[in-house]
Amino acid sequence: MEVVIVKNKLDIKTAVADYAIMLAGAAVYATSVVVFTAPNDIAPGGLTGVATMLNHMFGLPIGTMVLVMNIPLFIWGAVENGISFLTKTIAGTVFASILIDVFTPIMTAYTGDRILVAIFGGILNGVGLEMIFMRGGSTGGTDIVALNLHKHFPYFSTGNLIFAADALVLIMVFFVYNSIESVLYAVVTIFFSIKVIDTISYGVARDNGKLMFIITDKYAEICSMIMTENDRGITLLNGEGAYSGKPKRVIMCAVRPHQVYKITNTVKSVDKRAFIIVTTAGSIKGKGFITKTGIGS
Repeated sequence: MEVVIVKNKLDIKTAVADYAIMLAGAAVYATSVVVFTAPNDIAPGGLTGVATMLNHMFGLPIGTMVLVMNIPLFIWGAVENGISFLTKTIAGTVFASILIDVFTPIMTAYTGDRILVAIFGGILNGVGLEMIFMRGGSTGGTDIVALNLHKHFPYFSTGNLIFAADALVLIMVFFVYNSIESVLYAVVTIFFSIKVIDTISYGVARDNGKLMFIITDKYAEICSMIMTENDRGITLLNGEGAYSGKPKRVIMCAVRPHQVYKITNTVKSVDKRAFIIVTTAGSIKGKGFITKTGIGS
């Protein structure tokens, strides 16, 4: 009984930390939109970019429009992946949407050099998003679309699908603002956002990562969830318990550092007694990390 109580307390502390960090990340993300990008006619990719354009054309609140446009995507995501999968995505989206509208009337927009706007808007955008990502959440939008489409069209990577969605938004930017400069500044913002996310997630080296060893009797279900929800390959190793003498299957999976937390939650949701070992891999070559040409897939 004492062990159960301690475990419940740890679960509560973890949940509180998750949502506190996601809220802080949403605040940083909202600052990027309110102070830098939206007042300067820069619409970054995703639904936030679409909402920024709707605000420019019709004066509609950006945060509210992000939330409204995400509702059908939440329903689609729940049908495809189950409501539990969307819990933190909904939380991250709600936090960011509310804070964007709360910050809009109280924060002063920066309207100086637009290249500085694009750079610092992208940096804050990336920091905020990564704070949300690292605790297993997201801000919905193209993330949900890409994940769901990837399930039906696995030959398209989620990264390529998100890129395609962002490209469509950038085409819209040109027609809404009637300015190629707005498109170019949006590209700069997206570039710095991605670079910040990559740097925080991967470190300076593009080929580093974590190696996870997972020992569980429910390896088949866990393997399926890791491959579909995290888009990571798995190798199954044969093992044997030294004390019991029973055969064991060991899941070996190379992941990015920011994926460790999410995969651990995935494993524990299936088997709370699973034994997980995480170690640092100094260099990982191959699909999903760095290829012979030096370009990660």
